[in-house]
Amino acid sequence: MKPLLREYTNDEKLMQDVTSLKNQGIDNKDIYILSHDDDRTDRIANNVNANTIGLSEQDFKNVISNIFSKQGDELRTKLQEIGFSQQEAEQYEEDMDEGKVLLIVTDTQKAQGIL
Repeated sequence: MKPLLREYTNDEKLMQDVTSLKNQGIDNKDIYILSHDDDRTDRIANNVNANTIGLSEQDFKNVISNIFSKQGDELRTKLQEIGFSQQEAEQYEEDMDEGKVLLIVTDTQKAQGIL
């Protein structure tokens, strides 16, 4: 099943929603933060104890190719690895170009009623 995704421009609202998800029983292993700015991604994820899309979520071949890729290519690959189509990944990467941060929840059944 495709993950649930929400876009944010306000980091505080995103962190409130992550806290709400966790309070409703969503495990932090099912909550991911992604943005164009690695420092921003890490800061938000660390503040709410959420995940980033890292080595364990990606195919090893893609991890190696991402080392030599542009950041946009890397972000699109990460989105495809977690369950989005190429077209969706391209659109979400464009949204991140505009400064948006993505909240991705892989436990869609529990999260649908919360967000």
